[in-house]
Amino acid sequence: MRYGFAIDHRTCIGCHACTVACKTEHDIPVGQFRTWVKYVDSGTFPDSTRDFGVMRCNHCTDAPCIEICPTNALFKREDGIVDFDSDVCIGCKACMQACPYDAIYIDKDTNTAAKCNFCAHRVDNGLEPACVTVCPTESIWIGDLDDPDSGISRLVASNDTLTRAPEQHTGPNVHYVGAELKVLDPLGAPVRDTYLWAQPDDLRLLTAGDVRDADPTAATTLNTEHARPWGWRVATYLWTKGAGAGALLVAAVGLLLGLGLDGPLAWAPGLAVVGTAATGLLLVWDLKRPERFHYLLTKPNFSSWVVKGAYCLLAIALVSGLLVLAQLLGASGGTAATVLAVLGIPAAVLAAGYTAFLFAQAEGRDLWQSRWLFWHLITQATAAGAGLLGLAMLVSSPTDGQLTLVAAALAIGTAASVAVALVELGGSHDTAGAAVGASIMWRGRYAAYFWGGTVALGVVVAALSAYGWVSLTSWPVAVAGLLAQGSVLSYEFCFIRAGQEVPLS
Repeated sequence: MRYGFAIDHRTCIGCHACTVACKTEHDIPVGQFRTWVKYVDSGTFPDSTRDFGVMRCNHCTDAPCIEICPTNALFKREDGIVDFDSDVCIGCKACMQACPYDAIYIDKDTNTAAKCNFCAHRVDNGLEPACVTVCPTESIWIGDLDDPDSGISRLVASNDTLTRAPEQHTGPNVHYVGAELKVLDPLGAPVRDTYLWAQPDDLRLLTAGDVRDADPTAATTLNTEHARPWGWRVATYLWTKGAGAGALLVAAVGLLLGLGLDGPLAWAPGLAVVGTAATGLLLVWDLKRPERFHYLLTKPNFSSWVVKGAYCLLAIALVSGLLVLAQLLGASGGTAATVLAVLGIPAAVLAAGYTAFLFAQAEGRDLWQSRWLFWHLITQATAAGAGLLGLAMLVSSPTDGQLTLVAAALAIGTAASVAVALVELGGSHDTAGAAVGASIMWRGRYAAYFWGGTVALGVVVAALSAYGWVSLTSWPVAVAGLLAQGSVLSYEFCFIRAGQEVPLS
């Protein structure tokens, strides 16, 4: 059984009865919507038209919000309805990143995720969803799409229909009859300076100029707010965990090469502990329901990389914590330390790189779906971690071998990170959304951060650390180490923001 919607736009009059009924039925806060009507005006007067699009959760067959939700707060019922349990939601906002349809929001009253749930409580009592009941033109059809004899199946089979974002392969179960593609395509008709009766939210206005291939005569004249759920805390967390993991990675390699765990390398386990702890604090701080953070471990959804990432962080915290203990016990050069160094390499790689798999589950953010992202995170972590060890040379004199290792890791890591960033953003992109996101960084409003903060600063870091490597001089490596942190943070800032600024509805 697979419940779904069909919206017949040949008869829809854009009256908003469905929106009002939905808000009343579910007591939805002002300014938030589970279903809403989008308007697109096209042409020039007097040859102009207005088209409508009823937007809502698509109750996907392969719902990415379910896969990414770390606590099973989002789940699929036996009838195919994608429902949610606000009692176990931690407000991590990962589902908002996974949804390609802008259908999920954080309820202002409960600080938990919410969306259209097909009025499951009404369906369970033999009633139709509220939006269906009030539609004056009977334009909203519901039923079992797996039953070929159902009314909705016959409607879909006998008409050409469209779905939203089919390229995401989520199996959307909202079918549109007679809808205009430019209404369903979030890049088909950008906003201009105003809506019909309201001002577009700042983010929609900001990104309107990023869409280059839209119909110049078409404009969205009514829509809901487009959110940017993750901000500076997530961008900073990428740096804190990467820097800590990179420091441990470089020191572990040094220990296995016989360079010891003294001098600047002695700082690495502590830096990994501090970086991991800071990462945990930032992630909990970013939750809308931080008091529920322990649900990640007590109510886990093991398909979610939010959960798997938590275990990656626990692994590096354990290995680095034991290395700190070995240092305190004076056993940093023994067999135990060597074993921990061997374990520290995969722990550091997983801690630094798991976000690539998490972002791969964020189906709504095409820019983050890069095939290069894992390697980019590893090179960034190497640069940031080696940079911190370079700074440690200001208070801990390195041996020639240690200086060579840190300088080489910093130079190679930074150069590789810049090269991957250039390929990642400057190459071809699989979707229009990814191309728009890359354009925002490459030539748009974040170009100064990318070209100045990431590329130019990265070149300086690579040059300084290479000079220190060749000359066996520690001060250029220390200076490069400080600048490396700015280069990595600059990229994370614009990468996180640009990925979320491409409209989805």
